Amino acid sequence: MFKRVIKGKSPRNLLFVFEILALLLLLIYQGEKIDKLTLGTGLGLVLVIYLSNYLLTKVSTGDNYIFLIVTMLISIGIIMIYRIDEGLGIKQLIWLSAGIFIFFITYFILKYIRGWGNWIYLYIAGAYILFFITFIFGSRKKGAINWVSLGKIAFQPAEITKLLLIFILAAYYSNISKWKERKYSSYYLMGIVYSFITLLFLQRDLGTSLVFYAIFIAIQFIYEEDRKLVLYNIGFFAIGGILGYTLFDHVKIRFQAWLNPWKYIERQGYQITQSLFAIAEGGFFGSGLGLGYPDFIPVVYTDFIFSAICEEMGIFTGIGIIMLFMILVYRGFKIGISQENQFYKILALGISTLFGIQSFIILGGVLKMIPLTGLTLPFVSYGGSSIVSSFIALGVLQVCSEEIEVKEYADEQGE
Repeated sequence: MFKRVIKGKSPRNLLFVFEILALLLLLIYQGEKIDKLTLGTGLGLVLVIYLSNYLLTKVSTGDNYIFLIVTMLISIGIIMIYRIDEGLGIKQLIWLSAGIFIFFITYFILKYIRGWGNWIYLYIAGAYILFFITFIFGSRKKGAINWVSLGKIAFQPAEITKLLLIFILAAYYSNISKWKERKYSSYYLMGIVYSFITLLFLQRDLGTSLVFYAIFIAIQFIYEEDRKLVLYNIGFFAIGGILGYTLFDHVKIRFQAWLNPWKYIERQGYQITQSLFAIAEGGFFGSGLGLGYPDFIPVVYTDFIFSAICEEMGIFTGIGIIMLFMILVYRGFKIGISQENQFYKILALGISTLFGIQSFIILGGVLKMIPLTGLTLPFVSYGGSSIVSSFIALGVLQVCSEEIEVKEYADEQGE
């Protein structure tokens, strides 16, 4: 298992240097127009990230490098967001602070409260309640009903539902011997998951439904003894893709734009072509912060933040972001493999799959490897609900990286 992987001050010092360089980048971007707002934002970023990493080394004996990786991703993202829109950059810093606070709350709750593997019905009920709230109070954006507004704050309930799905799968497969006593229990689980996916189809939130599919198939492939169920899921995935293309016009448009964006460059292909232009224009080292044209890409601070980073910071920075995600997912799977407690093992594998598939979908979309979806790049794109849910998932993964008394947990399960 992971002991304290960050020993000494070297990683924190490296992070501090990284953050100082990020602050200098902001100040250089402002040039002679440096104001208190820019200076305060930069110092706030350095302070929040450095102190949170320092605090984590004091309270956690797990793999603290995963938080270090995430803070590097956040630093790159928030600099680019601030360059695009100063107001959004300050809001992102506030969301970052809230997300880190919720990360520690999640960590302490999950660490000191036991019995999470027993509450599968609570997770299922919570997921359906969130879907109900979305249908009743949700508003349509980009063709999908997935946003709920509370005054000036808007959030996506599906961001939390993704985590509940992972908890449902972990609670089921960690107690598989008990559930196998009930006939067709695996089919009941499939029915519940497919009801979630159907509700997402009704919301036209096909990007999130793809993430649900990926998480379910990955965990099922590892733990399901009835192998034909895995084949069923692959077949249903193909059928769902065909139905999505047939029934939803915005899916057709995105698919056509993916196949030949140049043909539709003035309409549905505009975003992806501008994304490709931006990445190509940046070259290896970028045009320089503030010297590119990210505003040419619609909604650049969410879906296409990676393209803007590549344009002004270079393809090498883009490769660095991809490598950071690869290391994050690798360490997440390593946590899952090393964890002896079955429930936390499956949680770690599920959350690693979530980070991996979501980053692949959005990076593949902006690079024209796959059709575009409405997902955000975790920890990098602008967005409150995305930042908060990602930090909740990271808090769960942090707990999974620590040693958990298997015997004590098994006693609480009644095994």
